[in-house]
Amino acid sequence: MPPKTMRAVVLKGDFDVAVEDRPYPTLRHPTDAILKVSSTALCGSDLHFYRGHLKCPPNFICGHEFVGEIVEKGEAVTDFELGDQVVVPFFTACGACYYCVRGQASRCSKGELFGNSAPANTVDGGQAEYVRCPLANTTFVKTPKGIPEEMLVLMADIFPTGYFAAQRFLKNLNARDRKEYTAVVVGCGPVGVCAITCALTMVDTVYAIDSIPERLEEAAKLGAKTIHLDDDPVGKIKAATGGRGADVVIEGVGHADAFQLAFEMIRPWGCISSIGVHTETLPLNGLLLYGKNVTMAFGRCPVRSIFEEALALLVQEQKKVAFLCGKTMSLEEAPQAYRDFEQRKVHKIVFKMDAKEAGKEIQAAT
Repeated sequence: MPPKTMRAVVLKGDFDVAVEDRPYPTLRHPTDAILKVSSTALCGSDLHFYRGHLKCPPNFICGHEFVGEIVEKGEAVTDFELGDQVVVPFFTACGACYYCVRGQASRCSKGELFGNSAPANTVDGGQAEYVRCPLANTTFVKTPKGIPEEMLVLMADIFPTGYFAAQRFLKNLNARDRKEYTAVVVGCGPVGVCAITCALTMVDTVYAIDSIPERLEEAAKLGAKTIHLDDDPVGKIKAATGGRGADVVIEGVGHADAFQLAFEMIRPWGCISSIGVHTETLPLNGLLLYGKNVTMAFGRCPVRSIFEEALALLVQEQKKVAFLCGKTMSLEEAPQAYRDFEQRKVHKIVFKMDAKEAGKEIQAAT
């Protein structure tokens, strides 16, 4: 028999989350499944509502990065069995609508976003002991071998997002362009780290820009050339490119200043790949856009559409990004975890449902 209640992380207000008892979720549709969560994580996107940048009504269950075991399933969930271990992309996908069949699952016409209180297309999040997952048959991915479970939470969002940001304009470059292109990643948080890691498999030269020295140190370990935000990044990028500017800029901050910086350092006919969640109006100058012939791409990563190719790259590069999941805590410690994460004391935090597993060090597979 399932429990009547479960523990879950709930938003109470700006800078305030609590761990509370909530009803055990129930199946609502034949396409639903109930997952017993084993690992879940804090993501930079969670800070948008935590800090109050996204004005959300309180009391929703947080979290959109999680993995676990199927404990109940609807009759339409035919590709999975009870007991299967699965990874869940943060936005569900039907696999058959106009967008899904075109590899654009982030806009699935039936999709729902986990752990967000927007008025439409949302469902309770995965920072909980159990979670109801819609469209399970076409959203779930069976847990692959060759990578620690804790690192698989990266596949729910940030690693595919970093891959998506990089591959939009860097994938399949010819040998000459791979050698000559200059790519820049603005923002070296967890998504930026994933973008740098992916970009370096596609192009030889990647610059990383941030204001935090520790983040720049990690970017340098990955193989990026680093520039502090206060050290004239535009001037240095132009000096390194014969005055042109970067060929591709990946903006992963989600702030107007970061976008403006990306625009200032991009060369004419260059490309900006923005995967930051912008919550304010961007300063776009139409004449400058026209004059530079800039190509810009924004938006949510279609995780389910690119899952397999992103996973293959994560398995290959996992030793480089294993440090992102180096901090584990119990779900009951979520209020402190949010405070530490918001203050940038840690790269990322993975919550373990089994308190005995919390605090252990995570190692990449050998």
